[in-house]
Amino acid sequence: MRTIMAIVEVVDETALELAHAARSLGEVHLTAAVFGAEDAGCAELARYFDRVVNFPLSPGAVFDAEHAAAALTPWLAAEQPFLILLSHTNNGLDLAPLLAARLDLPMLADCLELGLRDEQLTAVRTLYAGKVHARVVADAKGGALATLRPGAFDGDEAIDRGGRIETAAVPPGPPARRRLLETVAAEAGSVDITQAEILVAVGRGIEEQENLEIVQSLAAALDAEVACTRPIVDKNWLPKSRQVGTSGQSVSPKVYLAIGVSGSFQHLGGVKGKPFLVAINQDAAAPIFAVADVGVVGDLFDLVPLLEEKIRARKG
Repeated sequence: MRTIMAIVEVVDETALELAHAARSLGEVHLTAAVFGAEDAGCAELARYFDRVVNFPLSPGAVFDAEHAAAALTPWLAAEQPFLILLSHTNNGLDLAPLLAARLDLPMLADCLELGLRDEQLTAVRTLYAGKVHARVVADAKGGALATLRPGAFDGDEAIDRGGRIETAAVPPGPPARRRLLETVAAEAGSVDITQAEILVAVGRGIEEQENLEIVQSLAAALDAEVACTRPIVDKNWLPKSRQVGTSGQSVSPKVYLAIGVSGSFQHLGGVKGKPFLVAINQDAAAPIFAVADVGVVGDLFDLVPLLEEKIRARKG
């Protein structure tokens, strides 16, 4: 049975996505390596992983890639897993190349899909700012490493695997050459659309920036967040943080309302999970209708205000 190691930053949905991606490759023994997790966090991970190894945080009590690499390199060299998985986050981007170089492993970054073909690891990732999907291959006979885009994979199923929990020590080494000065928070008022349960997405069918008001009003009636396609961001009508797609955010809401969205593969590549998808578009041949649960062909400027009126009336 192949062994896969998942390097977990925090115990959240991204950890479950790593577990799901690993198990999608077949029958595997799955280990989570985590840094500074509380007992409750380790217990939660043990529900999804066969083994949980908890390493101490760096002396500054923060996640540090150099500290993590020093701890993980000898451990991974001894364990010799078939595959090492990390989330494609700031910390993952910091740590993954260090591990790949020290362990002399091929690395596939920012993967949207993973697969196996004989002894080769295959992945799908984007090129040219999300305009192209490329299938890449790494020889995994001696092991491989991959980072996965958060939100691109579903979370693992809720099965209590009763994983074994261990505590590991960090071997002595030279002092760290860097230290954390500060963490810069996101700008006030910014919204994380990846956490929204209901999203109202708007595309180029909205025509003018002033027309965004009707979509924003509908989102308010639904207690939803507004998302958008790339053309809306390119015109500076909405910030990049609200873009859904392979060159934007990957989201997995319960309800996804696409208004004036054609449904290109670049946009739909960012819609994960199985949301209830409602599409409003006056082009009956728009690709969005091929994946929509409910599709309405019509003028969004007539339909959206009517829909909002009905929603507000139903809510009283």
